[in-house]
Amino acid sequence: MREITHGDIRVAARVLIARPEADWPALMARMLAKSQHADRYRKALGRHHPALGNGTLMSAAFGMGAAPEPLPSDTRYLAAIGAVIEAVQDWRAR
Repeated sequence: MREITHGDIRVAARVLIARPEADWPALMARMLAKSQHADRYRKALGRHHPALGNGTLMSAAFGMGAAPEPLPSDTRYLAAIGAVIEAVQDWRAR
């Protein structure tokens, strides 16, 4: 997976808030796996994956249906941002 940016975190959080909180861990696992797969494809073939994008978390997230971005003070959005950061940290620790 490519380097994580603020934009990646925001878009992934928007995917999460569009779904029930119980689904968040599985959604994050899917987004991280998709971005990893797309990045490996990009490195191996020198082009973006046709369905999964360029290997960024943002690219994988946009393919999963992101909600409109709420205000930064939105409690659910802040919780989703935290869930994204936690999932990325766990993924990197493995």
